[in-house]
Amino acid sequence: MKNVDDLIKSAAELAEQGLSKGEIADELNVSRETASWLVERAGNAAQPTTTQPENSGGPHDIHVDWSALGRDSTRLGYTGKAMADLLSKQGEDVDLTIGIEKAGAPVATTIASELETDLGTYTPAKHQWEEGDIEDLGGTFSRNFAEIRDRECYLVDDTITSGTTMREAITAIREEGGEPVACCVLVDKQGVEELDGVPVYSLLRVIRVGNGS
Repeated sequence: MKNVDDLIKSAAELAEQGLSKGEIADELNVSRETASWLVERAGNAAQPTTTQPENSGGPHDIHVDWSALGRDSTRLGYTGKAMADLLSKQGEDVDLTIGIEKAGAPVATTIASELETDLGTYTPAKHQWEEGDIEDLGGTFSRNFAEIRDRECYLVDDTITSGTTMREAITAIREEGGEPVACCVLVDKQGVEELDGVPVYSLLRVIRVGNGS
């Protein structure tokens, strides 16, 4: 995707397919607020779409397109090895890697293979989110993959936008009796070093310069 027009078009297509705004945010690697803005923008053809969100009353955000990695299994494998290297010294007893659905799961799969751990997945509450308070929703762990069972684990996603999804997953793991030893992502938009006491590692860290005005 090259510009905001492309994002708006993609958001409209995803909405027509029945995806929630939370799922659209996940697919486009943007915040929920940005996803809402894109969907609303697509539904109002009278508004010009050539301006950036920050110049037209929309949210401040950064879109990350890592499809060049995701669409090629060899590239994704190399990426997983690099992320596994970031995690390799974080805990000798860790035998479980949990990927946050959707995009975090294939990344976690490559990491789990490299580190020789079991694999689990977590579907966050935002996949059900349309409007209102996301606190009223809950995420789930897939029963088709490894259970937590009081184990230490790594937590993997593709991007950190606000940190909300990662914090939610950390809480959910602890509620199941597990303990996240470290989080790892491809891109960290917030530049965080830890979330709820869990260290965060990223291949790329985005740092804003200026106020975007």
